[in-house]
Amino acid sequence: MNRRCLIPFVCCLMVASCVTSRHAKLNKAVVDQKSIVILFENDVHCGIDGYTKLAGLRDAIASADTAYVGITSSGDFINGGVAGAISRGQYIVDIMRSVDYDAIGLGNHEFDFGTPRLLELMPQAGAPVICANLFKAGGTQPIFPACTMKTFGQKRVAFIGVCTPESMQAEAYSFYDKDGRQLYDLRTKDVFRLVQAAVDSVRAAGADYVVVLAHLGEDVSDTGVDSHSLISHTRGIDVVLDGHTHSAIPHDEVENMENRKIGVSQTGTQLANIGKLVISSNGVCSTSLVPIGDVPYSNPRVTAVIDSVKALMAQKADRVIGSCDFELTINGADGKRLVRNGETNLGDLCADAFRHRMGADIGLQNGGGVRNNIPAGTITFGSAIGVLPFYNLTCKIEATGRQIVETMEKCTEKYPAEDGSFPHVAGMRFTLHAASHRVTDVEVLNRETGIYEPILLDRKYTIASSDYYANGGFCDMLKTATLLEQTTEQLCDTFADFIAHQLGGKVGDAYRLSQGRITIVND
Repeated sequence: MNRRCLIPFVCCLMVASCVTSRHAKLNKAVVDQKSIVILFENDVHCGIDGYTKLAGLRDAIASADTAYVGITSSGDFINGGVAGAISRGQYIVDIMRSVDYDAIGLGNHEFDFGTPRLLELMPQAGAPVICANLFKAGGTQPIFPACTMKTFGQKRVAFIGVCTPESMQAEAYSFYDKDGRQLYDLRTKDVFRLVQAAVDSVRAAGADYVVVLAHLGEDVSDTGVDSHSLISHTRGIDVVLDGHTHSAIPHDEVENMENRKIGVSQTGTQLANIGKLVISSNGVCSTSLVPIGDVPYSNPRVTAVIDSVKALMAQKADRVIGSCDFELTINGADGKRLVRNGETNLGDLCADAFRHRMGADIGLQNGGGVRNNIPAGTITFGSAIGVLPFYNLTCKIEATGRQIVETMEKCTEKYPAEDGSFPHVAGMRFTLHAASHRVTDVEVLNRETGIYEPILLDRKYTIASSDYYANGGFCDMLKTATLLEQTTEQLCDTFADFIAHQLGGKVGDAYRLSQGRITIVND
């Protein structure tokens, strides 16, 4: 090529280089203008139909190409309904894998089937599972990574997971062996320090934003660890996506150690809402809730997996066990949940089923274990699983009258606040004094005469309940009770058998309302 020809060629290269440079700057400007949207959920508890809309909304945002988008979970997905109970969590993990999460935090109900089962399932989730405070007892490294980092355009978002230490009581069987030796630890006293260490680590690694996937709740906890106290004891967090208390919180704010206001949000439960965190191009974080009924989108792949799970569930769950002309409910007359701070007809029915099955003086069921209503109409075995989805076995224990009275007082001491230990009883009745939290007028039904008699503190009584009594249930008050009989029968099986056989397949008017076994007086 001669010099005359070379000059225009070089000029063309220079022009092309300038154009390319200009396009790169323009493209970078476009990239920097895109916001980041993190869709989030918590406490889905086997509300499987919502997953396809969650994925569908993510797909719609991605296809619009106006924002980067991801999906996270703040825990309590593995159980709480039929799909989890039947498969010991497998069906739920299969569905979540099809959704394609970006980060998954753990809740207390991930421990329902035992920690070994959790460790078996989580590698199948298809996404980073994170928890800063779950350790083997005496261990120095968390079992799961404390955090994960993802790049959205030019920005790096770090996600940190933290699980409520209340799990060590509520799901104690996952943390201690039968001899009381501790196997795993949620490091109650170290939670704030562990989260702060994770924050410092991801900031040092270049995180532009730090999002905590918390399963702590906003209520003040006996452990001293809740989402608000976490924020007030840390710095460097941008937003907390919370769970555990089933609250629907579009946006709240709490001051951190540096007096900076940090957003907190929670979606409720059963995917009634999809949470939406928006990180704008100028770094402002805002949260809101999208009612699931307002989402017109779905994801075909997730729908197919859900349909497959439903077909598998139907093989067992669709068996008819009876009927009822009215709703068996965990709610009060106002439609709000009552089972954790008051008597309900469904709680009564559960306690009756246990008492009958074991031929015991008293039937006992904690309100936190009764999870779902049974609508009027046909009752299926799936309905029974939905009511009592946890993997607990029916048993009979023996305790003194004094132990029983002390248990009633301990399990009602938080009234009127909700408490999963709130007792539902059969063959017994008592009065709760709301102001003093005393329990009086405790009476036990004489099985021979059918007459209620005052409880005798030194006498021993038999109690039909769940093996949960020995693993943190009822505030550990019955842990020292004598085990008389341990069945291999799950609570849902006992409940279903009672309806099908003892009640002849028909729940009658005696259960239309709660039966007044607990009298609450405001003195």
